[in-house]
Amino acid sequence: MKAKERTILESARQTLTIEAEAIMAMRERLDDRFEQAVEAVYQCQGRTVVTGMGKSGIIGRKIASTFASTGTPALFVHPAEGVHGDLGMILKKDLVLALSNSGETEELSILLPLIKRQGNVLIAMTGDSHSTLAKKSDVVLDVVVAREACPMNLAPTASTTASLAMGDALAVALLEKRGFKPEDFALFHPGGRLGRKLLLRVADVMHVGDAVPRVRETDMMREAICEISAKKLGMTTVVDESGRLQGIITDGDLRRLFQQEIGHQSDPLSKEAGDVLTRGAKTIDADALAAKAVQVMEQHSITALVIVDGAEAPVGVIHLHDLLKAGVV
Repeated sequence: MKAKERTILESARQTLTIEAEAIMAMRERLDDRFEQAVEAVYQCQGRTVVTGMGKSGIIGRKIASTFASTGTPALFVHPAEGVHGDLGMILKKDLVLALSNSGETEELSILLPLIKRQGNVLIAMTGDSHSTLAKKSDVVLDVVVAREACPMNLAPTASTTASLAMGDALAVALLEKRGFKPEDFALFHPGGRLGRKLLLRVADVMHVGDAVPRVRETDMMREAICEISAKKLGMTTVVDESGRLQGIITDGDLRRLFQQEIGHQSDPLSKEAGDVLTRGAKTIDADALAAKAVQVMEQHSITALVIVDGAEAPVGVIHLHDLLKAGVV
């Protein structure tokens, strides 16, 4: 069993070594053709249409997806479908990025004259710089590999990895050239956790209006406890006669109050809210990112933040549970 496990691990390490070496060799071959490809895509007034058959097509779909999510409008067109009507998806202003390790894929070869007749810029990603695809292209990106990781040197492995890596290199170079920011990325991923962290604001999830727990400094602790229980946020804001925030009372403050009064004759419920409140309550702007609220809560080991207006009156409360429900945490 151990000998078999070693053989499996050795095979895996060999595969990873071959594919890593393929990428590093490609890295050393990078030249001004890569810069030309980036500039061509950047200057394109339309979309980048990625096409390829078989495994190259699968890699092409991923490249198109990465382009689209990083600021480069892109789509994938299957070459076999292209010759049966989908070629109409390629507009004159579009750029075509064609993937073929051999550069002689039949379905692509049929498309090439049609693409060139329409005047589209054509970038080839191929393992044969002397192939038909390469000769018909405006820019050729060399993704040749010394060998496949497959022991028979047949199954596309290192070659597809090289093409995928080259596509990523193009996408990253383009997003940097465009000045693409995390906020831009979030706009294309609004449903993901990253999108929520970069787009969701405190105002989107905070409690407002009658849902904001509020008592006056002169209110008795009985009223404060009722307010905390009714609003179910584990705290209440405390305001002065003009409505300005003076502090908060939390569940923790209540526990400490009753602990202090154990053994004493005084009734903790007879105290005023102003005698118990914690001053210097942490606040946050309604326009702040919800992720910023999480950061402040973690920094101060608290579970709620108060949102105040220009007159320092509490207009909202955001609780850690709200952020958990929103998927920010």
